[in-house]
Amino acid sequence: MTITITAFERSPDGGKGLARDMRVRWALEEVGEPYDVRLLSFQAMKEPAHLALQPFGQIPTYEEGDLVLFESGAIVFHIAERRAGLLPDDPNARARAIAWMFAALNTVEPPIFDRTLVRILERDEPWYEKRLSALEVSIRRRLADLSRHLGDADWLDGAFSAGDLLMVTVLLRLKASSGILDEYPNLSAYVARGEARPAYKRAFDAQLAVFKAASAG
Repeated sequence: MTITITAFERSPDGGKGLARDMRVRWALEEVGEPYDVRLLSFQAMKEPAHLALQPFGQIPTYEEGDLVLFESGAIVFHIAERRAGLLPDDPNARARAIAWMFAALNTVEPPIFDRTLVRILERDEPWYEKRLSALEVSIRRRLADLSRHLGDADWLDGAFSAGDLLMVTVLLRLKASSGILDEYPNLSAYVARGEARPAYKRAFDAQLAVFKAASAG
């Protein structure tokens, strides 16, 4: 049965690969699983048909037969658990890879995403500079810890895993919007290795094609 995911009809990221369907596309490309994409307008995302799949009116969703999932991390985890290529066979290594998935989304991503929102929504507020500075301190603290762990390794724990996939997508938001990532050369190189993976390139090109089509229309 064919997998169907949802994505923005007109992504607000400008074709930079930052929308969260990118994580799911990349995971499916890594495991060699074909999929269809149903594109949604912002209005359609808040209508009953989509809310029945995603209670918060967001993307992506994942449909496979009777199974419907939401939340990009949960979807990537589902893909990684059921298809070879994103989680190690060794039980301990597998557990560590899953821990890195949680770390990417729960520890590293929150201040990075909050920084993006603050720069968009709070730029004219009197607290803007102080709020932005506090977030960037938090981001640098997380990146310093991550950089120290990674050292000169290619990936977070041996071979590439779903933990790396999610971590790279989190760090890409910094690459696209600030020079903070450049302060940690091993993390910049880490992200570049992720972007160089053929599966990433296929996923990025697929997402970019949607943006270009929407822009042309």
